[in-house]
Amino acid sequence: MTTPAATPTLIAPSPAALGVDGRARTYEVRTFGCQMNVHDSERLSGSLESAGYVRADAGEEADVVVINTCAVRDNAAGKLYGTLGHLKSRKDKHAGMQIAVGGCLAQMDKQTVVDKAPWVDVVFGTHNMGSLPSLLERARHNGEAELEILESLEIFPSTLPTKRDSVYSGWVSISVGCNNTCTFCIVPSLRGKEKDRRPGDILNEIRLLVEDGAMEVTLLGQNVNSYGVEFGDRQAFGKLLRAAGEIPGLERIRFTSPHPAAFTDDVIDAMAETPAVMPQLHMPLQSGSDRILKAMRRSYRSEKFLGILDRVRARMPHAAISTDIIVGFPGETDEDFEDTMRVVEQARFATAFTFQYSIREGTPAATMPDQVPKHIVQERYERLIALQERISLEENQKQLGRELHVLVSTGEGKKDAATHRLTGRAEDNRLVHFELPAGSAVPRPGDVVSVVVTHAAPFHLLADASDGAPLRIRRTKSGDAWDRSQAESCAVPAPAGDGAATGAPRAVSLGLPTLRIGV
Repeated sequence: MTTPAATPTLIAPSPAALGVDGRARTYEVRTFGCQMNVHDSERLSGSLESAGYVRADAGEEADVVVINTCAVRDNAAGKLYGTLGHLKSRKDKHAGMQIAVGGCLAQMDKQTVVDKAPWVDVVFGTHNMGSLPSLLERARHNGEAELEILESLEIFPSTLPTKRDSVYSGWVSISVGCNNTCTFCIVPSLRGKEKDRRPGDILNEIRLLVEDGAMEVTLLGQNVNSYGVEFGDRQAFGKLLRAAGEIPGLERIRFTSPHPAAFTDDVIDAMAETPAVMPQLHMPLQSGSDRILKAMRRSYRSEKFLGILDRVRARMPHAAISTDIIVGFPGETDEDFEDTMRVVEQARFATAFTFQYSIREGTPAATMPDQVPKHIVQERYERLIALQERISLEENQKQLGRELHVLVSTGEGKKDAATHRLTGRAEDNRLVHFELPAGSAVPRPGDVVSVVVTHAAPFHLLADASDGAPLRIRRTKSGDAWDRSQAESCAVPAPAGDGAATGAPRAVSLGLPTLRIGV
C-alpha cells in the first residue's frame, strides 16, 4: 500500500495558459456538492493560477470552464449534462474555449462523460486534481478529449496550490476517503479508503492560514472524528482540536462531518475545554428508526444518538446542533417515519438538511426491495420540513435578547442592500443580519461585531439597534487582510501595517510548506 505524498505539489507554468494573442487565458470553476467539493475547487483554482491562468471577472465568459461535480444526489447527472448542454452553445461561438469535468461524478462515470458530451475537453477524477493544467495543455495540443481517472490517491489535495475564496475563514482537510459502508452512499467507492494527514502538516497549514489573515477554520473529513484510524490513535481527533486551539490568532474552530458511531466523550471534552472550538455541532442522524438505521448500515441507534446530544449540551448548554436526514429510504414504513419525527422532536436541532431518498447506481440501497413511492416520500418530506421549521423557530426565539459576537461575512445576506443590514455568523454558526445605524463605523468582512438579537425567524436572526447607537466593532487582523485583498485586486497600494501588508499578493498558497522553526 502506498502513502500519498505530503510534500508541496508545484504546478509549472503552462503554455496553454496563454491565448494566441499572448494574454493570460481566464477560467471559471463551478462547484456542485458538499464542503469537500468547495475546498477541492479552491485547490483547482490555485493550480490553474499557478499554471498562469487568471480568474474570469463576474459576468465574463471564461476561456476555461471547470465543473467540479457531486455524485451523491440522483439529479447530479441531470444537472451536469444540462450544464454541459448550455456550455456547448457558448463553446461553439468562443474560439479556443475548453471545458473540464472533475470530481465525484467524473470519477464514477469516466468515459460516459465524453460519450454523452463529446465537446468536453478534459475529464479527471477525485484522485488527480493537480493534473488539470497538464490535461488542459494536452487536450489543446492534441485536439481531442483527455480522460484521466486514477483509482487511488497519489498526493493529498492539501499539498496543491490554493486560491482561497475567503480571507477570514478557511477549510482544512484532515483526511480524505471513508471506511464506512453506508448502503445509500457512493462516496467510499469514489474517494477511496480513509487516508489521514499527519498532525504536524495539519497544524502547520492552520498556522499559515492564520498568518494570511484567517481567524476561523473548518476541519474537513468524510468522517472527521475517525481521524487517527490509520495510525492507531482513537483519541487523535480530540488531541487535534486541543492542539489547534493553542495556535495564536485562531479564534474559531469548526468541523464537519462527524459520525455518531465514532463520536467519543474525549471529543466532547476537547470541544468544551478548548475556547476556540465553537459551540456548534453538525451530527448526521439520517433516520430516527433503528430498523432503517440498520438497513442503512449506520452503526448506531437512535438512543445512542440522542445520548450524544445530551452529553454535548451538558458540557455546552448553548451549542447549536444541526443534522442530515433522509426521508423515504427503501422499506421505510409509516412507523419508521414516525420514529424519525419523534427523534427530531426530542433532538431540538437548530437546523436540519433534509433529503428525499434517491437511487444512486452502484450502492446496495439501489437494488433493495420496497422502494417507497414518490408521492409518499413527498408527503413525509413536507411533514418533516414543517416540524423542523417549527423547532428551528422555537430554538431561535430562545436567542432573543442575547448578545452575540458575529463574524462579519460576505455574500450570505442576499437582501442586505434592500434592508440596509450587514450579515455574519454567530459563534454557534447561526446566521445573523444586523442593522448598520446611521453614523456608525462600518465593519469589514472579518471584523467582529457585538449585537443583541431583536427578532427570530426559522433560518436567521435579526439584530436591530433600537437606540440607534453605533455598532460595537472589534477590528481584527482578518479585517486587515480583507483590506489588503481589496487593495491588491484593484492594484491599489496596500496600507502600511504589520509587515504582512507589504510585498507581493499572497492570493495563491503554493501547497503545504515544511514546518518552519518558530512558526
